[in-house]
Amino acid sequence: MPAASRPDGPDGDPIALLLEGRYPDPESGALLAAETRSLAIEDSLDGAEVELVRGLGLGPRLLVLADVDTAAALGARVARALASRFDVQSIVLDRRPQCDAGTVARIEEETHPATDAVVAVGSGTINDIAKLVAHRRRIPQVVFATAPSMNGYTSVSASVLDGGVKRSVRTATPAGVFFDLRVQADAPRRLIRAGVGDSVCRPTAQVDWLLSHLLLDRPYREAPFALLAGDEAALLAEPRALVSGDVAMMRHLVRTLVLSGFGMTLCGGSFPASQGEHLLAHYVTMTRPHDADGPLHGEEIGVCTLLMAALQDDVLARDRPPALRASRVTRDEVLARFGAVAGEACWAEVAPKLLDEERAAALDARLTARWAEIRARLAAVSIPGARLRAVLAAVGAPLEPAELGWREAEVAAALRHAREIRDRYTFLDLVADSA
Repeated sequence: MPAASRPDGPDGDPIALLLEGRYPDPESGALLAAETRSLAIEDSLDGAEVELVRGLGLGPRLLVLADVDTAAALGARVARALASRFDVQSIVLDRRPQCDAGTVARIEEETHPATDAVVAVGSGTINDIAKLVAHRRRIPQVVFATAPSMNGYTSVSASVLDGGVKRSVRTATPAGVFFDLRVQADAPRRLIRAGVGDSVCRPTAQVDWLLSHLLLDRPYREAPFALLAGDEAALLAEPRALVSGDVAMMRHLVRTLVLSGFGMTLCGGSFPASQGEHLLAHYVTMTRPHDADGPLHGEEIGVCTLLMAALQDDVLARDRPPALRASRVTRDEVLARFGAVAGEACWAEVAPKLLDEERAAALDARLTARWAEIRARLAAVSIPGARLRAVLAAVGAPLEPAELGWREAEVAAALRHAREIRDRYTFLDLVADSA
């Protein structure tokens, strides 16, 4: 079934072109292809479930994984439909499950040994658990989305809490990804707001990733951002329509999330959609007890995007760049902060990007000499924090850390130390190494 799309532009619909292996890379001209074999974004998929899955040729035995909420929204319908043609095992998790190593291991153990594919019916957590179980079993995964709450549906990665550390694990892109827009539009408004939160981080993530490229010569690609530019523009222009049940605007949000996921897959990681703003959110998640009734991931990302945008806006407003000096982070401090096990994992991530005196001097000279160029390049892909705040406000999403239940001290600690959990050089590093 072809992907429902916005009207084709002069170069065609990017989703259709990716599925056909004909999307031209804006930098090299090489033709890019999606690893997903089938994708449907339709007003309704009711009655089409069997044909969508059968067209993938997965085999006769399926695991359908949902939680109590996603089962009520769509999972029961999908399981019932698939059971008419397939041998279906259903697992329904409790409300708001967590994707941690223990949960993944338990679901893998409960999965029938002859299972041919995992069918996730849900959004972020269910999709991540299904990806990890399928990856361990070396079988395909399919997802029926229940809410436009995150951009990981079509990505190659899954986020899992393991040993106290939030990690992004490379898995495989789902073989099929299916969106019933009426189900998306009927999702709880909070989940829709979370999807907007997970979308507005594109500019802060791009600015961070481009900074690491211009300053440190790390790899960077334009393709992920070119893919979603058209739908992102439409989404940012009229976000309020999303919470009024507008299916046409919901299509833009879903497409933005899908194309963001494809962008991550093309890059082999979450680089284009997860930088400083995600580090801030993950740091707070790691350092406080899990709360099943706590904020959603997309809500956290929206608030952290505003924090990163404020940081980036402040630095880019300066005529002179920050003055870099040697990093002031030690292994003992990291272990004391995160504990022995998580601390060692964090130290392995942060150590490669820490600056000694010689490296700091060399990068400071480079930053000073090229500041006008770097500043202009970064500003060209940025969106001012005030506009991002207006978009989130229009859909009623949280804007301040306090709305998530985060204390000022937690946020201050995250701004100082979140850079220690991943080997990604962001504005958090730039500011910390110039303080």
